[in-house]
Amino acid sequence: MNATTRFQLSFMMFLEFFIWGGWFVTMGTFLGNNLGATGAETGMAYSTQSWGAIIAPFIIGLIADRFFNAERILGVLHLIGALLMYQMYLATDFAAFYPYVLGYMIAYMPTLALVNSVSFNQMKDPAKDFSLIRVWGTVGWIVAGLAISYLFHWDPNPEIAGDKGMLQNTFLMVAVASAVLGLFSFSLPKTPPQANDGSRLSLGDILGLDALKLLKDRNFLIFFVSSILICIPLAFYYQNANPFLSEIGVENATGKMTIGQISEVLFMLLLPYFFKKFGFKTTILVGMLAWALRYILFAYGNSGELAFMLLFGIALHGICYDFFFVSGQIYTNSKAGEKVKSAAQGLITLATYGVGMLIGFYIAGKITDAHVVDQGHDWTAIWQLPALFAVAVFVIFALFFKNESIDYKE
Repeated sequence: MNATTRFQLSFMMFLEFFIWGGWFVTMGTFLGNNLGATGAETGMAYSTQSWGAIIAPFIIGLIADRFFNAERILGVLHLIGALLMYQMYLATDFAAFYPYVLGYMIAYMPTLALVNSVSFNQMKDPAKDFSLIRVWGTVGWIVAGLAISYLFHWDPNPEIAGDKGMLQNTFLMVAVASAVLGLFSFSLPKTPPQANDGSRLSLGDILGLDALKLLKDRNFLIFFVSSILICIPLAFYYQNANPFLSEIGVENATGKMTIGQISEVLFMLLLPYFFKKFGFKTTILVGMLAWALRYILFAYGNSGELAFMLLFGIALHGICYDFFFVSGQIYTNSKAGEKVKSAAQGLITLATYGVGMLIGFYIAGKITDAHVVDQGHDWTAIWQLPALFAVAVFVIFALFFKNESIDYKE
């Protein structure tokens, strides 16, 4: 891969995740403070990610894999996203906001697969090259959070009573970034469709239903069910972390949340050693336990003298994400044959970001509304529930998943 292509792919990844991190983290705070949204309404807004993940296979399978170059579809989707994001910036109430965020996530979620397709198509050795490209996505997410807090100062100021911040500007920032990536995409290396051989495409092909045969394996079935279940408490973090930190008076909450992405890079580097040393089952159990520990820290660290517990809880994101999601992708890849590897990964994505988080965002919204108090929310009670749920999933997986060795290559 030459230097020009490496720069193009790195910049593409940087913008792809700068865009996601530039509004998704703070949306809950914005909806509550600026649009007066309830917890249930905030849950509806976040669940659009899940609907996007469910619909994405149709867009990829019917269009990108069959008829058009991936980089062109990527460009069109981000230009559409820029227009929808600008409408979100203009929205003055939740009823006007929701249709645009739903449309945006339906357009955005397929781009996560498209940037991977464009990248892999240019790599002779993806196992060696992809991580060096993908890490720029994490850098983009970090830069977005730091810019919101420390460059633009858009977070609510806890020292000023009733200050709502300037978080609506995040949507304008992301609209501009989406437009830039949309236009830039047309300059990316050509990635022609791979599946257009004239054959008739079935619904099963689009959804990767061939991968369902993996569920006949008892261990994979336990992993699949556990993946759905653990994403229920996971949704609480995405939906409530930023509003929680802002409400209890943490300064520059969005910037501090980037500690999680920094730890993600660190534990991504440690994952190969941990995986080889302790195996898949122990690795994923540590990831599950980290989710429970994070919520316990959030539940009992929301006072001044215990604020370090909040930062530690945020820093656990690397273990939470890498040890569960990345390990799960490795395990899925090892269980699937060559014919259904892509379908199997799609099935897990559908189960986690689709079904699991869809349920989780709904429950998180209801729980948040049920614990409204005079001065905001009873966050201790709110965080206790996902902590207990994560422990329950940990116990289920520990008891029923039988350990097995997996051939893992770095």
